[in-house]
Amino acid sequence: MFLSLTLFSLNRKKMNLKSERRGIHVDQSELLCKKGCGYYGNPAWQGFCSKCWREEYHKARQKQIQEDWELAERLQREEEEAYASSQSTQGAQSLTFSKFEEKKTNEKTRKVTTVKKFFTASSRTGAKKVAQEKIVKQGQLGRERNADNILRDLKEIFTPSWELASPTEVLAGKLKEIQEAKAPSPSINRQASIETDRVSKEFIEFLKTYHKPGQDIYKQCKLFLDTMNHKRDLSIEEQSECAQDFYQNVAEKLQTRWKVPPEKVEKAMDQIEKYIMTRQYKYVFCPETTDDEKKDLAVQKRIRALHWVTPQMLCVPVNEEIPEVSDMVVKAITDIIEMDSKRVPRDKLACITKCSKHIFNAIKITKNEPASADDFLPTLIYIVLKGNPPRLQSNIQYITRFCNPSRLMTGEDGYYFTNLCCAVAFIEKLDAQSLNLSQEDFDRFMTGQTSPKKQESDSFSPDVCLGVKQMYKNLDLLSQLNERQERIVNEAKKLEEDLIDWTDGITKEVQDIVEKYPLDIKPKNQALAAIDSENVENDKLPPPLQPQVYAG
Repeated sequence: MFLSLTLFSLNRKKMNLKSERRGIHVDQSELLCKKGCGYYGNPAWQGFCSKCWREEYHKARQKQIQEDWELAERLQREEEEAYASSQSTQGAQSLTFSKFEEKKTNEKTRKVTTVKKFFTASSRTGAKKVAQEKIVKQGQLGRERNADNILRDLKEIFTPSWELASPTEVLAGKLKEIQEAKAPSPSINRQASIETDRVSKEFIEFLKTYHKPGQDIYKQCKLFLDTMNHKRDLSIEEQSECAQDFYQNVAEKLQTRWKVPPEKVEKAMDQIEKYIMTRQYKYVFCPETTDDEKKDLAVQKRIRALHWVTPQMLCVPVNEEIPEVSDMVVKAITDIIEMDSKRVPRDKLACITKCSKHIFNAIKITKNEPASADDFLPTLIYIVLKGNPPRLQSNIQYITRFCNPSRLMTGEDGYYFTNLCCAVAFIEKLDAQSLNLSQEDFDRFMTGQTSPKKQESDSFSPDVCLGVKQMYKNLDLLSQLNERQERIVNEAKKLEEDLIDWTDGITKEVQDIVEKYPLDIKPKNQALAAIDSENVENDKLPPPLQPQVYAG
C-alpha cells in the first residue's frame, strides 16, 4: 500500500510539473482570422486574414480619402473667400483712386486745354486699369491651378498606380528608362540576370498552353511591370496593394472571362507571381524606405542573446541523440536558412513548409506517434533559435506583402507560415515565466553571467575527438540523472514522513474517541434452566406422543 501511494504521488507531481512547465500552448482557433471567416490570420495583418485585412484597409482608406477631399474643398473655399474679400477691398481702393484721378484731370483741363495732355492722362489711367486686370486674371488662374494640383495629388496618392498610368505615361517612362540606361551607372544594372531570363522563358512556354488567354495574361503582366517601374516613388504598402489588386483582377478574369478551370487558375497564378516578383524582388524586398532592416537586426540580436535556451526549457519533444532525429533537425535548420536565398514568395513558403515537415518527422520518430500542434510550435521556436535565419523579418514581410493571398489564407503553407509568425512573436516577447525560470536566473542568463549548460561541454576545441565529447556529455547526463534521483528520494522520504504523521494522527483520533465514548462490557449471563422449568401450566399439557407398533 505504501509503495502504491508513493508511485501515485510521484506520478501526480510529475504531471503537475509537466503542466506547469508547458508554457507554450496555442489553440488552433487563435491561428484563424479574428473576424471569424475561417481563414488563417497573421500578426502582420493585426490578426486578420488577407481578405479581411484588405477589406478593413479599404474602409480606412476610403475614410481617409473622404476626409482629405473634405479638407481640400474646405481649403479651396477659404482661399476663394479670402480672395473675394481682398478683391472687394482692392475695388474700393480703386474706386477712390479713380475719383481722385478724375478730379485732378478736370483741374488740369481747366489750366491746360491742349488735346495732347488730355489724352496722355487718359492713356496712363487706361494702362493702369489694364495692368490691374492682368494681375487679377493671373491671381485667379494661379488659384485655380493650385486647387487642381491639390485634387490631382490626392487622386495620385489614393488611386492604385497601375490604374492611373496611361499608355502615354508608360511609353514616356520606358523612354526615360532607355535614356537612363544609356548613361553608364555602376550602381544600377539594367541587364536582366540569368535567373530572370530563365523565368521569362519558362513563363512564355507555360502561357503557350493557354492560347488566347495566355497572350492576354502576358500583356497584363507586362503592363503591370511597366506601371510599377514608372511608379517607383510609391510606398511599399501602396506597391503591395497594387500587387494584391493585380492578383485578384487576373484571377477573376481567368475564372469569369477566360473560363479557365480552377486547377489551372492556381497554376497560372503561381507562374504569374514567379514572373512578376522575380523582376520586382530587388526593388520591393527590404526597401530602404521601411524599417525592415532595423527589425532584422533586432531579431538577430534577440536570438543571439537567447543562445542558452535548451530544449528542456521549451518542452521540446525531440531527442537529438537519435541519429535520424538529429538529421531531421539539421535539415529543418537548413530549410529555414535557405528561405532567404529565394526570390519568389511561393518558394520562400516552400522552404517553411519543408522545414515544418522535417520537424513533424523528428517529433514522430522521438515519440513513436504522430505529432500534435502543441508539440510542433515549441519545436519550431527551438529551430528558429538554433538556426537564427538571416533577414527573418524582411522575409516574413515580403511574403505577407507580395504573396498570392490564397496561399496564406488556406492550406498547409498558410498554416505553417502562421505558426512561424507566432514563433517569431513569442521569441520577441519571451520572458522568465515562459521558460519556467525565476527572474533572477533569466537575467543572469541574458547578461551572460552564467549558463544552464556545463562549462566543460561548451569549451571544447575543434581538435577534441568525438569520444571525449561524448564522454563529457554522458557525464552531464549522469549528473542530471543523479539530481533527479536525489530529488525523487527526497520526495519519497517526505511522503513517508507524511504517511507516518497521518497514521499517528489517525491513531490519536481513535484513542480520543474511545476515551470520550467508553465501551461498557457486561458479564456473561448465568446458564438457563430447562425450558419448561418455569412453566406453571405444565400439568395442563397433553402427554407426549408415544410410538405405536402395528402388527402386520
